[in-house]
Amino acid sequence: MILDRSSAVPLYYQIHQNLLEQIHSGKLQPGQPIPSEQEIATGLGVSRMTARQAVKRLCDTGVAYSRRGLGTFVSEAKHEKKASELLSFTQEMKSRGRRPTSRVLVFGRATADAEVARALHLKPGGKVIRLSRIRLANAVPMGIENGFLPFGLFTGLLEAFDPRTSLYRALAENYGVRLLAADEVVEAGLASTEEARLLNIGKNVPVFFLTRVSYAENGQPIEYVRSTYRGDRWKLVSRLTASPDTQMRVRLDVNRRSLPSRTKS
Repeated sequence: MILDRSSAVPLYYQIHQNLLEQIHSGKLQPGQPIPSEQEIATGLGVSRMTARQAVKRLCDTGVAYSRRGLGTFVSEAKHEKKASELLSFTQEMKSRGRRPTSRVLVFGRATADAEVARALHLKPGGKVIRLSRIRLANAVPMGIENGFLPFGLFTGLLEAFDPRTSLYRALAENYGVRLLAADEVVEAGLASTEEARLLNIGKNVPVFFLTRVSYAENGQPIEYVRSTYRGDRWKLVSRLTASPDTQMRVRLDVNRRSLPSRTKS
């Protein structure tokens, strides 16, 4: 790595760009450690602060991540979450060759707050089953899910269901309930202290906040979920199409252009 000390480009940015090039070229592979701040500072003759700025910039953009006491590592490619597909976390991870697991935080009976009651069409104070889990892929925390189900629809679920496994599969196999549609809202934000601790990321690191209401075949709301997913491990992908009216106007315009011009005799 050669630094141009006469350039107006800050040294930390030159180091950052060089490390980024090594990552994009494959010289540094996902999961591999990048040089430590001390190694960069000593090897390039820069201050520890300059090295820290370069490494921090990689982490801030999600290209790398730090693990306390272990170092900084190259991030894996982000998981795509398609806005048009209704899949469980287990289904998504298995389709990408990942091993999904869950760490259960809460699984029990609870009283619905106003937001949950409204989403599930329950009376205020209605009873729900609450399931809060950290979702992991290949043992790496990916997100925190807080789900709620109408208690009256799933009697026996608390005793029969293993909350470390797929909820959607249990609902389909044990109750004949299949979730076929959902309304989902995605917002960007910063991780709280508690969320950062559970996801093993830094405080105020960018995350996605998702709220989703899932519906059964008859249109009844079955599940309400509030989730927090790591911004450095996920990206949202949507396929956009023009409205039928716009498509018709484009076709008409193309047809007009293709018509032979009339010439006066």
